[in-house]
Amino acid sequence: MEFSSRTRQKHARLAGDRREQYPHSLQFYLEPPTESISLVEFESFAIDRLKLLKVIENLGVSYVKGNEVYKTKLEAELRKLKFPYRALAEDDYEARRKDHISHFILRLAYCQSEDLRRWFLQQEMDLFRYRFHELTEGLMQKFLEHANLAFEAIGEDLKNELANELSVSTPGFSLPKVKEQMFYKVGLADAVDLFRARRVFIKDGFAYVPFKEIDVIVLNNYRTKLSKALALTARSLPSIQSDERLQPLLNHLSHSYVGTDYSIQKNTGKISLEQIDALSVKSFPLCMRQLHRALRENHHLRHGGRMQYGLFLKGIGLTLEQALEFWKKEFIRGKVDADKFDKGYAYSIRHSYGKEGKRTDYTPYSCMKIIMSNPPSQGDYHGCPFRHTDPELLKQKLQSYKIPPSGITQVLELVKGMHYQLACQKYFELTHDVDDIGFSLNHPNQYFTESQKLLSGGRELKKEFNNSGNFQQKNNSQESINSSSTPTSSNVKADTELEGLEAYFTED
Repeated sequence: MEFSSRTRQKHARLAGDRREQYPHSLQFYLEPPTESISLVEFESFAIDRLKLLKVIENLGVSYVKGNEVYKTKLEAELRKLKFPYRALAEDDYEARRKDHISHFILRLAYCQSEDLRRWFLQQEMDLFRYRFHELTEGLMQKFLEHANLAFEAIGEDLKNELANELSVSTPGFSLPKVKEQMFYKVGLADAVDLFRARRVFIKDGFAYVPFKEIDVIVLNNYRTKLSKALALTARSLPSIQSDERLQPLLNHLSHSYVGTDYSIQKNTGKISLEQIDALSVKSFPLCMRQLHRALRENHHLRHGGRMQYGLFLKGIGLTLEQALEFWKKEFIRGKVDADKFDKGYAYSIRHSYGKEGKRTDYTPYSCMKIIMSNPPSQGDYHGCPFRHTDPELLKQKLQSYKIPPSGITQVLELVKGMHYQLACQKYFELTHDVDDIGFSLNHPNQYFTESQKLLSGGRELKKEFNNSGNFQQKNNSQESINSSSTPTSSNVKADTELEGLEAYFTED
């Protein structure tokens, strides 16, 4: 792919040229785009597709894939993000172009590890499955020709000769239905899944597949091609990594958070230090509850835990003065005296609030950043418990928090499927006694905000606290906390700046 920071010049293309470039709304993404696009468009397309894939992941766990609710919600998301959602519409060139380019951008970003490749492959498969099933039989046939999947349709004479065998071997096909349906002669290697499920007639090394089952073969073909393409792309990474414009963007996308910016302090001063213990039980996500408990028990956290927990506390509203008091009181209960704290730790706290060094206002960690970077080692308590904790230990932890056995089973199933954010979402539902939280969980501070809104009946905290932790009643209500997933511009800068912050947290 070729990219430049210049604005795309070719705005007016003939309709015939557009149809020739993207003759179908569906494709296997075999040819990478070659046009030049701006870095702004590069990032915008990638973030929109990432939002779409995260919605697909969430819907796939929350609903039966392919049912009406699933399809309705997914179509609404495709419409909102301006991706193709109706086949062969002549006026959706821009949507098809966006679909094509954004797929290849995320392919670059998500080829960098086995976990990322597996996640990307699964979501792209689900998206392709939905789109393929939305095609009419005529359009499916056109797509098969477009994708060079020209399976041989058997003639009427052979179909009549094999009618009894086809009816017996193909579930749901009576003799009259066999005569109505088109069957394809497909090599057994392409129809292994149908053969294992005993859904097709086999003869002389060929499977006789009804048209309504051809999607299984198409999907397997797509999975094979995309899996190989991801592996090949991973081998090409060294050349991509040499591009100083693209590599930071690609690294950011694979750890990307595309929701509310929690570095913007809308609730500063509304939390007292005395409230933190109670809030940790009822409104902290499991990762922060774990860190708070470890801090109370050990009177110390290593640098990874201090970074993760400290920025979270900042995001929920602790002022700089409160943060200094909070950490100092806890540390001096352990092996750190007041003088050592002031010399070794206070500077780093002020730095994280933008009062020292580059005076950057650092951003609380998103779920993806916690899950994908800096895994905990022995003696650490940071990270994502659903990602980094042994399942048996996680089960014990959930039991100690009075999560019911059926709920624990649901959480562990999501963890087993590597749906860590959805496992946290289920934990939210179980601890707040709700069936469906109605949002996709992407950030620990979002968890806290939504919990507080739910527990207060949709109202945020009405009290404002002074720096010493004592609160004063406020008569006027505060600006409500915005918990919607409003897209923000890239947090690449913030992630880069956090690397500088780590230097100040290295002392244990």
